[in-house]
Amino acid sequence: MNQADISYHPVESLLLASLSPETRERLRAIRLMAFDVDGVLTDGRLFYNEEGECIKAFHALDGYGLRLLQECGITVALITGRSGPIVARRASELGIDEVHQGIRDKSIVLQQLAQKYALDMQQIGYMGDDIIDLSAMKRVGFAATVPNAPQYIRQLAHWVSDIEGGYGAARKCCDLILASQARLGHYFTPTPPVSLITGSPQ
Repeated sequence: MNQADISYHPVESLLLASLSPETRERLRAIRLMAFDVDGVLTDGRLFYNEEGECIKAFHALDGYGLRLLQECGITVALITGRSGPIVARRASELGIDEVHQGIRDKSIVLQQLAQKYALDMQQIGYMGDDIIDLSAMKRVGFAATVPNAPQYIRQLAHWVSDIEGGYGAARKCCDLILASQARLGHYFTPTPPVSLITGSPQ
């Protein structure tokens, strides 16, 4: 099915208007979307309390976007170079099973996920913001990043958010994926999915 055969909701058409046909095709193919944590799901800053515990801030908009992907059948994975209980807790709140911490070569994890879920690498997307993410971004069908990432990361990406990491960048990426697959529009119908009205954690 080509794009001309898809019936988009007006909201979806509005979101997709600024994207090239190539980028839309890449988004349509995604069946698994992986995200870096620091600088993508957070603003990259690290706070430490008196006990030396690391504190990070996550945005509810991003959390809801990750839940929407999962509700629509798209697997979500978190792959981060750092390790800590706060990421595992956030993933648990959002129902994300694929949590990979302390990873230096993220492309290896993506290959393992591709085998596990019987996916082609073109069906996998990744959103990162730094050198450690390069290997992953080069392997996937859709590579995304944030506007405050280094220039060489932005040049490599198929899509660069206009919102900084930790403030809704991941949510915008999620919305574009769902819009490209005509899966976002039904949330604007009179009877949205039950999960949206039962107070699921964000």
